[in-house]
Amino acid sequence: MTRNTGATEKGWNFDNSYTRLPEKFYSSVTPAPVSAPALIVFNNPLAEELGVNAQELQEGDGAEVLAGNKIPEGASPLAQAYAGHQFGHFTMLGDGRAHLLGEQITPEGERIDIQFKGSGRTLYSRGGDGRAGLGPMLREYIMSEAMHALGIPTTRSLAVVTTGDPVYRETEQQGAILTRTASSHLRVGTFEYAVRYCSEGELRELADYTIERHYPEAGGEKNPYLTLLKSVINRQAELIAKWQLAGFIHGVMNTDNTTISGETIDYGPCAFMNTYDPKTVFSSIDVQGRYAYGNQPYIGGWNLARFAEALVPLLDKDDEKAVEMAQDAISAFGDLYRDYYFSGMRKKLGLFNEEEEDKQLIDSLLGMMQKHDADYTNSFLALTYDNTEDLVFSETDKYNDWHKKWQERLERQEQSIEEARKLMHKSNPAVIPRNHRVEEALEAAVSKNDFNVMERLLEVLSTPYEHTEDKKSYTEPPPPSDRPYQTFCGT
Repeated sequence: MTRNTGATEKGWNFDNSYTRLPEKFYSSVTPAPVSAPALIVFNNPLAEELGVNAQELQEGDGAEVLAGNKIPEGASPLAQAYAGHQFGHFTMLGDGRAHLLGEQITPEGERIDIQFKGSGRTLYSRGGDGRAGLGPMLREYIMSEAMHALGIPTTRSLAVVTTGDPVYRETEQQGAILTRTASSHLRVGTFEYAVRYCSEGELRELADYTIERHYPEAGGEKNPYLTLLKSVINRQAELIAKWQLAGFIHGVMNTDNTTISGETIDYGPCAFMNTYDPKTVFSSIDVQGRYAYGNQPYIGGWNLARFAEALVPLLDKDDEKAVEMAQDAISAFGDLYRDYYFSGMRKKLGLFNEEEEDKQLIDSLLGMMQKHDADYTNSFLALTYDNTEDLVFSETDKYNDWHKKWQERLERQEQSIEEARKLMHKSNPAVIPRNHRVEEALEAAVSKNDFNVMERLLEVLSTPYEHTEDKKSYTEPPPPSDRPYQTFCGT
């Protein structure tokens, strides 16, 4: 999968392999024109990685290109078809307000999707207007770049432009378009769509395409589709463990938001946890807490079971044997997730090796955090710097007992205390995108046309593991409030 047409003047180097799939998987559609596009934020480091001409896109007709008014040479705009389970209920979906321009071949030979979000109606828009507001698009820009800096696989954001046209939700908002990049936009929901609405041959074509694009090592296996299933399960187990370790709450873990590549996608109602509580929910639409912080590993397994069901026709000609293969593969998810999670937790506590009592040590610490409404991120920071006075539960007998056991555990490993501290520095971020800081940046940008607050926030979040003095104010939890923090999908 290496075909390309050669870079254009603006650096676009498209090779649109997705259009070589059967047409059932997409519809060709051009972004709807907007009246007065203006570039608001642009990601220069990402542009360099992609090989596009940052200067050209920030000057001249760059805003016209990033708004979809002018289509780059070599692009083949389309909307992808997919389905999905939304809050447990199956429905037909598709890109209702997104256009995939094509796949950029980077100077390093990587294949990266370039997609517009908020760029107009498609065949899958249902009753929607296909547009997006400025606030939600800036929010995705901030959150996805923060996740990337934290080392969590994610889609990324290249640019946001305003359109000059209003969008109407609860109130009138400025219209905006986000340019998003991803290893691909293949989802569990893409396979759910294929198994329900396409032939077995078309399902196989999709699976073969996925293997070639993301898991080429599976192509040489005796049963490549079983290897594909196991590979996706492994990547999602690792991804969700990284979410949990950072205190990230996705908010809308539907199967159409579960990527085959193992990247985080869709930042509508997401947020980071402040005080540690497994029941934490921020999304206004998650009234039952289905996607609460503590439920994310279980929902991840549930979503992957839907992927396994979609692959059953390809796993074996014998239906019973195929189902058994799928069940065996899914049953491994729990252990894979726990291995990744506890491995990450050990690093957060400066532990290089594994001991049987580690789980109890970790669970006991989290239990104290929950009981005393301790800030999750800052509690680990206090341990990293041995600032016991910064822990709200430091005066308790339980903590003193725990601290003694932790110190004894550190002394039993070969590595020195200094080496353990270095590991903790690399594993515990000084800053996360605190919800009140994100809202502060969005309020300044959207209401006051002041982007300085957001630019400073992005600068701080770009190096989360640099424990410098200038980040100190960004480590502070939000002030007390009578109202719980809520997030919204921004559709």
